[in-house]
Amino acid sequence: MPSSRCGRSRGLLVGAVLCLLAGCASVPEASRDSRDPWEGYNRAMFQFNDTVDRAVLKPVAQGYVRYTPDPVRTSVGNFFSNLGDVGILANDVLQWKFHEAAVDLTRLIMNTSFGLFGLLDVASPMGLDKNNEDFGQTLGRWGVPSGPYLIMPFWGPGTLRDAPAELVDGRIHPLYSYHEHPDQEALMALGLVDRRADLLSVERSLEGIGGDRYAAIRNAYLERRDYQVRDGAPSESDYDLLRELEAWDEE
Repeated sequence: MPSSRCGRSRGLLVGAVLCLLAGCASVPEASRDSRDPWEGYNRAMFQFNDTVDRAVLKPVAQGYVRYTPDPVRTSVGNFFSNLGDVGILANDVLQWKFHEAAVDLTRLIMNTSFGLFGLLDVASPMGLDKNNEDFGQTLGRWGVPSGPYLIMPFWGPGTLRDAPAELVDGRIHPLYSYHEHPDQEALMALGLVDRRADLLSVERSLEGIGGDRYAAIRNAYLERRDYQVRDGAPSESDYDLLRELEAWDEE
């Protein structure tokens, strides 16, 4: 593509983002969350991502769901899930979760060998349930704080810890080593559409949320990430509450 067209495209993108930032630069003091000190920027980027999604990605995902048979979509989802098990396995080991690592390694071998390179999930019916680990969770397990909430352009919610961790997960993903192959971009696009299609049902649930949709999604994301890092264990504040309830019960 000629550089002049690239420059114009980048200029339009920057201009659109700056307009959004100008419209969302100030946030009422009463609505601020200490976990979200960059709320003005994040709200602007949230609106920008939502606009792009509604214009491009969501219609493509809806068409994919409408015109692709369920068995085909299931196989596509299984294929990308199997590729993702490589990164999950690596993060299992980095977190010293050797039992989970053994399960995920067995899943990877079974689904790749007997599941037609992951198109079929033959491991789950055998009781080898999929785990969910990423480098952001690994950093959390190592004691790295999540940092401020951060919405990334064209990607979505994250934190200052999780955003660079996404780059590490991307390097681990098998498609990264496939970068010189002409089909890599097509596979990445298909994976993106498949992931967006999976979120359509979740989005329908969110449409019923009243009030501040941005805040609802932010709170749900941060609570979910905290739950994932702790593997479902109660936080310190939860422990304090449990101790207070136990003391009250003993009185």
